[in-house]
Amino acid sequence: MVRQKVTIINPTGLHLRPAGFLCKEAMKFQSQTQFQFRENTANAKSVLSVLGACVKSGDEIEFICEGEDEEEALRCLVEAVESGLGEGEEK
Repeated sequence: MVRQKVTIINPTGLHLRPAGFLCKEAMKFQSQTQFQFRENTANAKSVLSVLGACVKSGDEIEFICEGEDEEEALRCLVEAVESGLGEGEEK
């Protein structure tokens, strides 16, 4: 099991579009991927679970990945968050 904290930088937090982007990235991996925010744990492969966590811009979450490709999964998810979860590319 590997874990790492990361801060949400996109201005609107984890609303539908970035939540979908995060889930799409998480689905690429065999490992169980989730994150903790406050006292809640969310499944990073479930859009409803991610949305239900109510993560806002500036909030810190901790990814937890467990499985055969856990290191790669963690790196990919952290990079996705640090790059803004697909936001800011348009316009």
